[in-house]
Amino acid sequence: MRILVAILLAFLSTTAFADATGERGTSDRAPTATDVIGSLYTFSRFQQSLLESTDLNGNAEVKNLAALRAEEAAKRDKALKEIQEAIGTEPRVDKSTASASLAEPETSDGPAYIRTFYAAQIPEYESTIALLERYLQAPDNVALAAFARDQLPVLRSQVKDAERTMADR
Repeated sequence: MRILVAILLAFLSTTAFADATGERGTSDRAPTATDVIGSLYTFSRFQQSLLESTDLNGNAEVKNLAALRAEEAAKRDKALKEIQEAIGTEPRVDKSTASASLAEPETSDGPAYIRTFYAAQIPEYESTIALLERYLQAPDNVALAAFARDQLPVLRSQVKDAERTMADR
């Protein structure tokens, strides 16, 4: 009987530990500053990978936009680095979602490629916007909260532009 109780207690303590270390879904808890910084770095890497993809496949329109977004991402990363250093944390960056996968239509300068280019961005923008909105409900860092408030209108405008352009093509 003691062995059964010991096994049960061991199981409960490891489950509680896993829960306390963030292994449950992100929707169960408010994102921390570390979560937000890591996700924004991942979003920046996504934007950089769009630029790399358009270098190989895109027309002038998507190349110019991708270059602009990559430049904006670099500026955002610089500001995030300052906040990260002030917090004194190393964010967890998910490397698996950072690469943009654009299907290669037969012509890289036609409407199909442009739609694919914009379609790849929309879910990334939406998840980043949702994360910032959730963070702002209970922020744990004043500087990052101010940064998030500044970024939200920019990101919302960019996703609306992507949706409009996709609808026009």
